[in-house]
Amino acid sequence: MTTASKTTTVIHTQSRKVDQLLDHYGESHQNPRNELIHFIAIPLIMLSLLGMLFALHPYVAYAFMAASMVYYLRLSLVFLMAMVLWSLASLALVLAMEPWIWPISIAIFVGAWVMQFIGHKIEGKKPSFFEDLQYLWVGPLFVLSKLFGKVGIRW
Repeated sequence: MTTASKTTTVIHTQSRKVDQLLDHYGESHQNPRNELIHFIAIPLIMLSLLGMLFALHPYVAYAFMAASMVYYLRLSLVFLMAMVLWSLASLALVLAMEPWIWPISIAIFVGAWVMQFIGHKIEGKKPSFFEDLQYLWVGPLFVLSKLFGKVGIRW
């Protein structure tokens, strides 16, 4: 076996961190109804969180977005690009909420989290972020991974 083929074998047998995180996250998201709820609630939570941070001060929102992008960059370039696009679209929606950014964002945030907890009640498993807060950033990647899988995009 050549050195190149040994390297390829090692790469294919080792799981990347992003795949490990998604696999662990997926363990508490097996029920189709819970999964559907997450597909709706996670983007809404992301939008509302950005809106609340923007209402505090735009630079707070920008700093949060930048820090999140650093996290995603460390996991996957494909996910990073998707999250940049989603963040920019969310920012445009937040700007469209003016002058009611704060109350709209709070209402969306509360409603979406209620949906999330209903989904986990249906699932019968606690949310992954109770174990590790980084799963709050993995949730959007879980949604993307499901969408990417349907269209054949590998991350």
